[in-house]
Amino acid sequence: QVQLVESGGGLVQAGGSLTLSCAVSGRTLSSYATGWFRQAPGKERQFVAAVSRGSSSTFYAESVKGRFTASRDTAKNTKYLQMNSLKPEDTAVYYCAVGTYATRSRDYDYWGQGTRVTVSS
Repeated sequence: QVQLVESGGGLVQAGGSLTLSCAVSGRTLSSYATGWFRQAPGKERQFVAAVSRGSSSTFYAESVKGRFTASRDTAKNTKYLQMNSLKPEDTAVYYCAVGTYATRSRDYDYWGQGTRVTVSS
């Protein structure tokens, strides 16, 4: 069974940085495309970033483009989301997922438990 365990969330001031990690077990990360999503209180889950299965392509939501970088280390079977220049509107629970290279949550098969990111102004 594939499991994803996230870490790295927390409280940070606006303009600061955080790196989220997502460790994958039960299947090699290279078998999947990887995605990151977030859900703010009272809002629907939204796409943040995706990395294709061979890591040759990445895609970002406009709201995070230029500030967030998604990556993966297949040797460690872990994926990362480096978040810089954080804004209060980035406050959300962040989820990692593996599946098909896409922006829709339904295209991802397995999900992490989520990690909370709070950006103070």
